[in-house]
Amino acid sequence: MDRAADGIEGLHLGLERDYAVIILDVMLPGLDGFGVLRSLRARKQTPVIMLTARERVEDRVRGLREGADDYLGKPFSFLELVARLQALTRRGGGYEPVQITVADLWVDLISRKATRAETRLDLTAKEFSLLSVLARQHGEILSKTAIAEMVWDINFDSDANVVEVAIKRLRAKLDGPFEHKLLHTIRGMGYVLEDRRVY
Repeated sequence: MDRAADGIEGLHLGLERDYAVIILDVMLPGLDGFGVLRSLRARKQTPVIMLTARERVEDRVRGLREGADDYLGKPFSFLELVARLQALTRRGGGYEPVQITVADLWVDLISRKATRAETRLDLTAKEFSLLSVLARQHGEILSKTAIAEMVWDINFDSDANVVEVAIKRLRAKLDGPFEHKLLHTIRGMGYVLEDRRVY
């Protein structure tokens, strides 16, 4: 078990080491818990429980939307914290988040809704399926063939433009209205959803 004295150290540990679960306090010096979580979620999906004295609904919603898996207000029972940790770690290697955050993009795989900068994205069922595939594998380059198999559940010829057309339509909604782009084309390889800004 590791302990960080501030948010910057906590982010470094979270990115460099693999943990079964991370307990993250909101009120941290240097970089607050929301900032740590946002940067962490751009690269990893380690389960996170947020601890905070903030009891406002808005703060809890923000924590969950930023990618927290659970939220526990102070003061709290140590037994409750242990029970929540056990519930998250029981999922083991099969754990998959139901909400994915990449920069200011939030994807809810259960409700099948997505927002960018808190603006709802009006996606068709197929566009959401495409986005969810890219979001689950964010940071990884996916070939057109891989995308076709995962989204359409069929083997398309690699020259077929169905994926290109779908990517173009998704990109118009996902990146079109925003200055910072998240969906990138890697020439000769495929597509990747990632935040390329340096923080």
